[in-house]
Amino acid sequence: MVWKISSSKKEQVDRFGVVIEKVIVPNGEERNFSYLDFAKGVCILPITADKEIICLKQYRHAIKSWEWELPAGMIDNESDAPIETAKKELEEETGNTADYWLDLGSFYPSPGSTSEEIYLFAATGLNATEQRLETSEQIELHKLTMQEVKTLIEKGEFKHGAGLAAVLRYMLITDNR
Repeated sequence: MVWKISSSKKEQVDRFGVVIEKVIVPNGEERNFSYLDFAKGVCILPITADKEIICLKQYRHAIKSWEWELPAGMIDNESDAPIETAKKELEEETGNTADYWLDLGSFYPSPGSTSEEIYLFAATGLNATEQRLETSEQIELHKLTMQEVKTLIEKGEFKHGAGLAAVLRYMLITDNR
């Protein structure tokens, strides 16, 4: 049974929409449910000709820490195709374009608390251009072998959810375990 929404309001706080709904759950009880209404996003697994992965070490203020990640970003306009945002983010964050793109599907990183959906891609045939970071981005680029990425994951040092999903999907699709 689907929850019935009896009322809904949304407040915009910077880039997040906070939705507060009164819902009737399957047992008939009415309760409040809130979640973040967040734009869709993309995450890219960039693979060089030498089969290295371009990873980012990026400062994340929400957790006050430098984190291992893959290039990723928010789809600014709902009418934009995810692949177009992926191409833009790859170039902005890594200074590369790609000749070949593999669609790795999408996933919901936290469907209990946000509406966000992230589209995953692998990119190959990389061509160096110019990195164009946003003023708030602090990013170091690192080229790592897939084994080095797996080791970071095993040690719990690579915690980027979208990056983890992209690596897993890529390994399953290409049988690159």
